Amino acid sequence: MTIAPPDQAHAQTNALVAKLWNYCNVLRDNGLSTIEYVEQLSYLLFLKMADEIADDPFTEQEAKTVVPVEYSWKSLVRLKGLDLEVHYREILSALAKNPGTTLGTIFAKAQNRITEPALLEKLVVDLIGKKDWTIQGTDLKGDAYEGLLAKGAEDTKTGAGQYFTPRALIDAMVDVMQPGPEDTITDPACGTGGFLIAAHHYIRKNHMRNLSREQRLALGAGKIWGTELVTGTARLAAMNMLLHGIGDADGPSLITVGDALADKPSRHASLVLANPPFGKKSAITVVGTDGKVEKEDISYERDDFRATTTNKQLNFLQHIMSLMAMNGRAAVVLPDNVLFEGGAGEKVRRRLVDDFDLHTILRLPTGIFYAGGVKANVLFFEKRPPRTEGAPNTSKLWVYDFRTGKHFTLRQRPLRRVDLDEFVVAYLPGKPRSERVESERFRCFDYDELIARDKINLDITWMKDPALDDANDLLPPAVIAQEIVEDLQAALAEFAAIAETLGGEVADDSDAPQPTEID
Repeated sequence: MTIAPPDQAHAQTNALVAKLWNYCNVLRDNGLSTIEYVEQLSYLLFLKMADEIADDPFTEQEAKTVVPVEYSWKSLVRLKGLDLEVHYREILSALAKNPGTTLGTIFAKAQNRITEPALLEKLVVDLIGKKDWTIQGTDLKGDAYEGLLAKGAEDTKTGAGQYFTPRALIDAMVDVMQPGPEDTITDPACGTGGFLIAAHHYIRKNHMRNLSREQRLALGAGKIWGTELVTGTARLAAMNMLLHGIGDADGPSLITVGDALADKPSRHASLVLANPPFGKKSAITVVGTDGKVEKEDISYERDDFRATTTNKQLNFLQHIMSLMAMNGRAAVVLPDNVLFEGGAGEKVRRRLVDDFDLHTILRLPTGIFYAGGVKANVLFFEKRPPRTEGAPNTSKLWVYDFRTGKHFTLRQRPLRRVDLDEFVVAYLPGKPRSERVESERFRCFDYDELIARDKINLDITWMKDPALDDANDLLPPAVIAQEIVEDLQAALAEFAAIAETLGGEVADDSDAPQPTEID
């Protein structure tokens, strides 16, 4: 296959995204949300690709029967109008009956949301039917689909943004973690699969020439997997991975649908990449080894957890600790309250610095996530065997302040990968951390300094925003207003976390209208 130059490939991807998005605008008038449109697109793309594979003379015979003939793409495109819509519903129902496979994950609980047969026919004939998707090239069709997911994340009314981590941040995290072909890689809250796809791409880019055929096959056959609570989001993740060349349509699903916190891990990973969902409470209560029980709708025991809490981020952090293989490593996006919250938070942090090597924290700026007012960090840590005489595994913690003096917005000044170049260089990926050098933004703290802080507070800052001192270098009013909104939202979230720690009841505002970005 001829590979297009980077600029040409980027232009082709943008053109394909634009075309897909134009159809979304048409279907919005029919009442579909962006995510519902992407779901319908996923079903039709899968059927078209399966049809192309079946027609390919070089496809092995057993791979031709992914979709039964009576439910194939050909069975769909020969129909029109109401007959097309009725048969489409039959296909969705029939293909959902394949649990445990990629096919079953994509079509689980599938429903037709396109109520106008004419619009469905337009989508089938004009958009999907006129392209040969399997020969578009993995990067082109995969990046186009991911570009559509990124646009879908802007749909704040549906909450789609909570499943989407900025690709620039994902790429920087993957670049410093340097996944290799020997790694087993997972994300316990995988959303649409961004971390898993970026890790797979990194391995392909940096190691593919040196891989044996068996190693190449293993990359898409279970060495990379994820868990997602929401069926519809898991569907998007499975399709996203398939379009990026990860997994097989009729093979075991690489995405498990369910609550990752419900059970102890059945397998462990050498690399965990994650951005767990932000929020105040988990849907379930975790009973840790401290024996405390906090009542919620459902309860279960996790004897591998040190602390009992309904804080989802703390529970995910504890789960990731258990998920890691010995000498495994993790990079996890977590909100500020995880770094300073008392009670269960202090217990979890003590375990993190004593039993694990918490070596780096990246303080993230506001304005890069679709959820308003999020102040977050990336924690980088490794799982180590216990040291002699009870010595802690964390000796030095490096903190990189990428927040102070940094100003981003989702539309006017979005985060780019180049913005994180200085951090990646300072991290020294692949080199001994003893060679790191302190700078204005990068500081090192000894274990004794950390443990002496009140409640082992790791929310460490030392820089002052230069914009506050220079009246002649004021930010644009829209940016200032946006940052005030985000600071207020973050403060409310932190007060809510403190109130919950003290035993207070915090109203669930998950259904409240989300603020939009100030343009």
